[in-house]
Amino acid sequence: MAIGYLAGMKKHPDFGSVLRRLRLERDLSQEALAERVGMASHAHLSRLESGHKQPTVEMLFRLADALEVPAAVIIAEMEKERHYA
Repeated sequence: MAIGYLAGMKKHPDFGSVLRRLRLERDLSQEALAERVGMASHAHLSRLESGHKQPTVEMLFRLADALEVPAAVIIAEMEKERHYA
């Protein structure tokens, strides 16, 4: 029973959906944002947006800078999605 429950869960949906929304609001492709952050490719960004990976604290700040938004805003948006989704 536990395996079925876990299999249906997304790993980290809050951060990824917030990241994707903020990126799209700024009309940035994954490639463009990855370049701004200094990633070698957009594959890591794709994994962050899909919820398969969580960012390090350093990456959170780099993404926030690239999106021109305080990191605290990203965290607050994650909290909103968690509580009001």
